Amino acid sequence: MRALIAAATGLLLALALVLTIDALGTPSGRTSPKPLLTTVPAHP
Repeated sequence: MRALIAAATGLLLALALVLTIDALGTPSGRTSPKPLLTTVPAHP
């Protein structure tokens, strides 16, 4: 019975965390204008 209570408590805490993050919304950041380096430079 204790395992069932622990599992239910963990599930409720995880759900509360997800709802809290969802309520805060996505951060208003921007992507970098510089492209990522996708090729390896030639060795000298």
